[in-house]
Amino acid sequence: MEAVGKAAKNMSVAQDLSAETFETRIPARLDRLPWSRFHTLLVLALGITWILDGLEVTLMGAIGAVLTRPDVMHFSAAQIGFISSCYLAGAVIGSMVFGHLTDRFGRRKFFFLSLSIYLVGVGLTAFSWNLASFAVFRFITGAGIGGEYSAVNSTIDELIPARLRGRIDLMINGSFWLGAAAGSLSTIVILNPRVVPYPIGWRLGFGIGALIGCGILILRRHVPESPRWLLVHGRVPEAERIVAEIERTVADLSGGNFEDSSTLFSLRLRARHRFGIGAFLRPLFSTYRARAVLGLTLMIAQAFTYNAIFFTYALVLNRFYGVSADRTGLFMLPFAVGNFLGPVMLGHFFDTQGRRRMIAGTFALSAAILVITGWLFSRGALTTFSQTTLWTVMFFFASPAASSAYLTVSEIFPLEIRALAIATFFSAGTAAGGIAAPWFFGRLIDTGSRMALFYGYLVAAGLMIAAAIVEVVLGVDAERASLEQIAPPLSSA
Repeated sequence: MEAVGKAAKNMSVAQDLSAETFETRIPARLDRLPWSRFHTLLVLALGITWILDGLEVTLMGAIGAVLTRPDVMHFSAAQIGFISSCYLAGAVIGSMVFGHLTDRFGRRKFFFLSLSIYLVGVGLTAFSWNLASFAVFRFITGAGIGGEYSAVNSTIDELIPARLRGRIDLMINGSFWLGAAAGSLSTIVILNPRVVPYPIGWRLGFGIGALIGCGILILRRHVPESPRWLLVHGRVPEAERIVAEIERTVADLSGGNFEDSSTLFSLRLRARHRFGIGAFLRPLFSTYRARAVLGLTLMIAQAFTYNAIFFTYALVLNRFYGVSADRTGLFMLPFAVGNFLGPVMLGHFFDTQGRRRMIAGTFALSAAILVITGWLFSRGALTTFSQTTLWTVMFFFASPAASSAYLTVSEIFPLEIRALAIATFFSAGTAAGGIAAPWFFGRLIDTGSRMALFYGYLVAAGLMIAAAIVEVVLGVDAERASLEQIAPPLSSA
């Protein structure tokens, strides 16, 4: 009798497992779609966050010199660096919290919530009254942006066709610099005391950013949940419905000119409804240990270099070249152009020539130009024009390199832990390479020594070269491949 009961129990378990195991072609169906208006709207609704982030960061960099004025906030260079570090600290914490929640509860909920937190933070920043309030509000703003990185990047990667994923990801991350260009141009007005008084102009910039962001919430109403996420959480009918709607939309726009789904590869999955932190840590320190080293190295190098230079360039112009506070933003406009054109013009090659070759090459080239520029600066051989020109060329290569770090960590880990992986490596890279960089370079600037600042640039260049070497050795050839082929889902049956 006991044997019969045990056999019945085993049969029941087997039936339960069988019921939760299924085959699907949904990933392949999404990857084979031609580019359409659906994808364009997706990129606009989600990727526009990077434009706002660029506006924010550039504005903060441009107003640095204004905030040091006695009639404004009377901050020191080190305090400006501290505020920037608070923004990055908020991004680190927000990324980790929302990364875990995004993997557990879905992409869609959290790209709404994270954007809302960002808008609250940037709106409050406009009303800051001292160092403490400024730092707290920038922390909140950063927390919202950190959540955006994980929720938005994972959603975009899971809906963009595989053959285009590299260039689209790079261009979306590169759109940060469209916001940077807008921020630079806005300083002509908001930091011009003949138009707006200094104590009001910088506040106006943050307030306008908050108003623009409200429009993005409306755009995002039309972005669906990731069908790939729905699959591994057992919500197969909902995933099928969303993909069918996407296919109908694309067919209407393209005349249905795409491959029949019956010829596509299928996945066999076992639905799991909850994934604990162990589901993330175990593969990270075993199966994907080398990829973890790769992602961390790329993130640290790009975070340190960008945050070191961009957050403090207005101070460099003001202290070493005598550029007035209301004109520093104009010198960032060429940076924005170089940073945006890099991913746009080179992004295609990341899909055709391969990730490994292009990532290593862009990191190495930008490091070499940084060393040359830093050495010339230390000798006093540069003018504002020549320094800005050299760094614009450097950023042309550094921008796709930096964007490729986000691309890498978003595609080389399994779907179930993708958002948390993005959050973890963004957070670790930013904490190790980004939070300290603005403060560190602010201290170097306060010394008034060109040579001291050159040594700081050498540290940044060394990290970029190390990243290029690690990419050559540990890089993943992910070009034009399905996400499930690069990293099989943990739920694979």
